[in-house]
Amino acid sequence: MAICGRRSRPKFILYILGAFVVGYLVFHRNTHSDVGLASRREVPVEEPKNVDEELLKKPVYEKPPLDINALGEMGRAVKLDLTEEEKREEEESIKKHQINTYVSDRISLHHHLKEPLENYIANLKKVRLIRARKREGLVRARLLGASIATGEVLTFLDCHCECHEGWLEPLLQRIKDEPSAVVCPVIDVIDWNTFQYLGNPGEPQIGGFDWRLVFTWHTVPEHEQKRRSSATDVIRSPTMAGGLFAVNKKYFHYLGTYDTGMEVWGGENLEFSFRIWQCGGSLEIHPCSHVGHVFPKKAPYSRNKALANSVRAAEVWMDEYKEMYYHRSPHARLEAYGDVMDRRKLRMHLGCKDFKWFLENIYPDIQVPEDRPGMFGMLKNKGMANYCFDYNPPDDHNMAGHQVILYPCHGMGQNQFFEYSTLQEIRYNTREPAGCVVADPVSTFLTMHHCSKPREAVPEDQKFLFREDGSLYHVQTQKCIEAVARTDTGNPGPALRPCSDSASQKWLFEERTYISVP
Repeated sequence: MAICGRRSRPKFILYILGAFVVGYLVFHRNTHSDVGLASRREVPVEEPKNVDEELLKKPVYEKPPLDINALGEMGRAVKLDLTEEEKREEEESIKKHQINTYVSDRISLHHHLKEPLENYIANLKKVRLIRARKREGLVRARLLGASIATGEVLTFLDCHCECHEGWLEPLLQRIKDEPSAVVCPVIDVIDWNTFQYLGNPGEPQIGGFDWRLVFTWHTVPEHEQKRRSSATDVIRSPTMAGGLFAVNKKYFHYLGTYDTGMEVWGGENLEFSFRIWQCGGSLEIHPCSHVGHVFPKKAPYSRNKALANSVRAAEVWMDEYKEMYYHRSPHARLEAYGDVMDRRKLRMHLGCKDFKWFLENIYPDIQVPEDRPGMFGMLKNKGMANYCFDYNPPDDHNMAGHQVILYPCHGMGQNQFFEYSTLQEIRYNTREPAGCVVADPVSTFLTMHHCSKPREAVPEDQKFLFREDGSLYHVQTQKCIEAVARTDTGNPGPALRPCSDSASQKWLFEERTYISVP
């Protein structure tokens, strides 16, 4: 956690939207019980040098003993047991700083989110519940709350959040200083099962994306570290996770709010991130603002609209780079995504920059695929009919180190999408950071390592010559890649063998530009 003192609180009106009831009411569980009680304990933070004021403290939740119902989200959640003095101080703060809280209910599928929720909120004087008449999804629910806000700053928070003491002031101060900045807090972790506030022990991370248009977390790059003059300076982030951010209300409307053509949830965070940067704003993470967040192990609702949402983002903001998305997700070409003419007109009206500018200036660390004709797609073997390179790591956060296998070609891109680069690499750049195939001279099987960064030399064990006869020649070992029926895992896979004219050593890239649907 960065060293941060208390910031002065400007007299902005804050509207907390998106089903926010201090982050503890709407948790996805298989029970309709009342909200449970748990005591709060404070974990003090050591006061650093040169900071005179009291530092922030982290509230930590504990699951009630033997509470077998407290196992997930939406039911028996943990409620702060505030003292009368704490309640009085909170009321005075809300009154003094003109803060209003709105709860925008986007689903209402659970009984305990109806009358019990209304009764509970009735006792919270400064909280107003807004009901949608039908299931609207995240985007429209947030816009429903924003539509009745009359203040200068909007702050959107997911329902499953708990705010660190002092989280608000840094966000508001930054927006006061720079109205075109969209500012996110550092997202701390609250345990899914116990609600223990685990915090964020390392340095803050920034948001990125991969070429499937999936949000990713990354360490702060060196060029951004050098740009900042102190540990309390904001951190520029190419994208946001989407659930927690503050924005000047006028600027939010200037940018076109959310894309209302997006349904339910998914993709709206990347679309808004692209729009912020390309249209003249900045997206930042404030190291002095911390908000705890429950990261669900599974979404409490379907994501069947996420693909269409991502296609809308690609069609409006990515220009020719959208093809890199479609190459890796060919089924997305067939997805109905609605009319985006108004969003394209908005981009033109605002004079927004192109996606090439975004990649070069805001996200220069992403590896941009080459996607040369005939050198990308399914890497298919000619001898072992209909078998392709396949790489499916068990953990998105630990992509490297696993073995490349052969699996029946499915034409869906994703884990079977590879490209051969001008640097003689076999790249797996569907995900970010990109992976490169490595030949192990001992086991002779192929594994995946992270590719070298731009302007870095390619390691010798990652260099392959794709020869005219279709063979893939490993320069370091002077052997060729052959499709073998059994590897040490018992499955088919590519392996290094002495070069021959065998069809099992002949490969071709096959691009699937469309798929049949029932």
